Amino acid sequence: MARETPGFEIITIPCLSDNYAYVLVGPDTACLIDAPEAEPILSALNDANIQLTAILLTHHHYDHVDGVDAILEKHPCPVIGPKAEEDKMPKLDFALKEGQFPELPGVPDLQVIHVPGHTLGHIAFYFADAAAVFTGDSLMALGCGRLFEGTPDMMWDSMCKLMAQPDETVAYSGHEYTSGNAKFALTIEPDNVDLKTRFDDIVQKCADGIPTAQATLGLEKATNPFLRADLDHVKVALGMQTSTDAEVFAEIRARKDKF
Repeated sequence: MARETPGFEIITIPCLSDNYAYVLVGPDTACLIDAPEAEPILSALNDANIQLTAILLTHHHYDHVDGVDAILEKHPCPVIGPKAEEDKMPKLDFALKEGQFPELPGVPDLQVIHVPGHTLGHIAFYFADAAAVFTGDSLMALGCGRLFEGTPDMMWDSMCKLMAQPDETVAYSGHEYTSGNAKFALTIEPDNVDLKTRFDDIVQKCADGIPTAQATLGLEKATNPFLRADLDHVKVALGMQTSTDAEVFAEIRARKDKF
């Protein structure tokens, strides 16, 4: 599946049981974001006659990096990932920190955003020109990643960083968890009209075999409970009127962990 935006094409590649890899293709550009496994990625690249110019890795978990070595055999190119997780990653040619705008061949207008929570060094890749942010396991469609290494305060801060990007930016997350996330979201805001409409759309897309882990930040802000912990009516619904935004986020995350 591919999405076209002016000057760019973004190809979605299903991997493993529920992972996604993405290829951002533009003028002199073909960036792979995350590499859960080699075979489907190599097949998609071959079918589209694409030669990679870079591999970008969001975090160190095996289901985002295991395909790197085999892909490099066919597509020798720079590997880019988080400086904070360099010792846990495949060999990185460029280890990046937040705020860097690396001037790399074939990598357009790339901004690194540090989004700890799921892991401590997790980063997201924001391409302003392509109106796309690749969030790995930080922001998920209608959800967020489990807090394996970080704290709720860290993850809420990460969500706020991502929400600061323009609403038309499409967030590409690392897993097809959207259906389960939608069912949980309805337990937090059962009367959210936008959420109920999105749920119906997700059900139809899943039935048609269409990926659902990609959505605009505007839609996420309107429907994703993990981005709505600062709203008064959400706090009231949870009986947390006097709690901080981060405390409400922590409660929502704890409820999702038990859902």
